[in-house]
Amino acid sequence: MKKVLFALLTLSFFAVACGPKGPTPEEIAAKQADSIRVADSTAAVAAAEAAILKAKEDSTKLADSLAAVAAKGKKKK
Repeated sequence: MKKVLFALLTLSFFAVACGPKGPTPEEIAAKQADSIRVADSTAAVAAAEAAILKAKEDSTKLADSLAAVAAKGKKKK
């Protein structure tokens, strides 16, 4: 029984030692490229959202200014 357990233990050590060693340099480079691509697209979306918000603020300011001018024109008459 000891010999069988020793053999199984030895085989398990070899299996662990001969298993996968980790990601290859190509896999690491691909993951980095994907990460950079995601970060760039996220930044682009954030910039687009900021531009939309700025446009909305500008149009609100313009509408308020036009309303103020219209209100002044009505008061003068």
